[in-house]
Amino acid sequence: MAQLRRDYQQFVKQDAEVLVIGPEDRQAFEQYWIEKKLPFIGLPDPRYRVLKLYGQEVSLFKLGRMPAQAIIDRQGIVRYAHYGNSMADIPSNQELLALLKEINDK
Repeated sequence: MAQLRRDYQQFVKQDAEVLVIGPEDRQAFEQYWIEKKLPFIGLPDPRYRVLKLYGQEVSLFKLGRMPAQAIIDRQGIVRYAHYGNSMADIPSNQELLALLKEINDK
C-alpha cells in the first residue's frame, strides 16, 4: 500500500479512485487506516465476498490472499485485471497509470 500512497495524487489526476480490499475485519481495517493515514478507500472483506466475486486467489501456502489489481470503469466493466502469483507480483504504479491514461483517452 505504500506504493499506492506514494502516487495517490497521480491516480486522482487520472480521474481514478483507489480502493483496497483486505481480509481483516472492520475494526482492524479501520485502525490500520487511521494509523497509516491512508488517503484512499479501504474495504474490509473478512468473509471473502468481494474476493469471490472477482476471482481472487487464496493460498494458505503463500500466506493467504494473493494480490490482485483491477481497473473498473464507470460502467462497472473490468478493463484490466492482474492476479498475482506471489505477494511480490504486483504491477507498478506507472504501469497502472499508463493503462488509466489509455482508457481515459478513448
